Amino acid sequence: MSKPLEGIKIIDFTHVQAGPACTQMLAWFGADVIKVERPGAGDVTRSQLRDIPGVDALYFTMLNSNKRSLTLDTKMAEGKEILTKLIKESDVLVENFGPGALDRMGFTWEHIRELNPGMIVASVKGFSDGHHYEDLKVYENVAQCAGGAASTTGFDDGPPTVSAAALGDSNTGMHLAIGILTALRSRDVTGRGQKVAVSMQDSVLNLCRVKLRDQQRLDRVGYLEEYPQYPHGSFSDVVPRGGNAGGGGQPGWVLKCKGWETDPNAYIYFTIQGHAWAPICRAIGKEEWIDDPAYMTAQARQDKIFDIFGTIEEWLKDKTKFEAVDVLRKFDIPCSPVLSMKELANDPSLRASGTIAEVDHKERGKYLTVGSPIKFSDLKVEIKGSPLLGEHTDEILESLGYSQNQIAALHEQRVV
Repeated sequence: MSKPLEGIKIIDFTHVQAGPACTQMLAWFGADVIKVERPGAGDVTRSQLRDIPGVDALYFTMLNSNKRSLTLDTKMAEGKEILTKLIKESDVLVENFGPGALDRMGFTWEHIRELNPGMIVASVKGFSDGHHYEDLKVYENVAQCAGGAASTTGFDDGPPTVSAAALGDSNTGMHLAIGILTALRSRDVTGRGQKVAVSMQDSVLNLCRVKLRDQQRLDRVGYLEEYPQYPHGSFSDVVPRGGNAGGGGQPGWVLKCKGWETDPNAYIYFTIQGHAWAPICRAIGKEEWIDDPAYMTAQARQDKIFDIFGTIEEWLKDKTKFEAVDVLRKFDIPCSPVLSMKELANDPSLRASGTIAEVDHKERGKYLTVGSPIKFSDLKVEIKGSPLLGEHTDEILESLGYSQNQIAALHEQRVV
């Protein structure tokens, strides 16, 4: 079966995580993604955090599956000529260079449009064009701080905290993939390409919209009743760090289970939703709370919420996190075990669904990667190993019309 993006050719000038996450997903769905890398070096993540000497690091392999690798020195005239030919027959160019890098290379937006009026140029940026920090270099944790996530994460008596989730990098890549697909759909209608840009700050902020909601509520009433600071604590004029409180108005917290003294992940996340209050009371043996006016409503419970969590934790102390969830799920109570990376890697359900995929690599052998989080009824996403540096250079040059002698000369000149 053909894949939805078959026939779409993408020049991938990205490196590290945000851009590669975007282009990898498009490659999974059938696009021909040509990763352009520096001869002899390649993407810096090939050598970062290596676990096997001399072999591409997992940092690279887990972000560049299903792609082809072309090594190319775009500073040389011959390299520019190859890139020119590639642009003429491609659909999308994705880049996360610093500001002005493509222009200095000689490939301004105007020049690219002359070469290919249908070309889409997609860019990952730290900050949007015109922002007063637009020249600032941005990495994952910088983006989390700039986008509001860090200031609202952690506990109230501690410093701002960044998340282990790649809110700045992979999240930005997913936003850019949506932008590229939208631009391709627009081109189907108009015949014209366009520029698409996503900033890391904007992408993080997009995931923090409930915190922007809370800032406006706080400005109006001076408190936030679903945060642990209410009603016994105090609020300043900014959204506080809420610890493990739920962000949607349902009180939630991480609670200890059997074995927490030696297992750092022997916990569950437990959420108290209004409709689940009676089942919660029945599950933990506190039926008297169901009709008690002091507990019947969310507002009545709020000043006692940590006492309630303490009672639930007492009920949990002789149950593992898995045993507890197996009981609670029968009562339709929102909860989850706190799962470690090791537990997720070995989860049979995630293996069966393709969310965790085992992949073959030419040099490192088998490795695990995160597969497509998007599932389709008519598309089976096949994850292939990441390319070796320059693995597809010759075949790509042949497709552009270069002879074997010309290719050999380009290798000798270290253009490719």
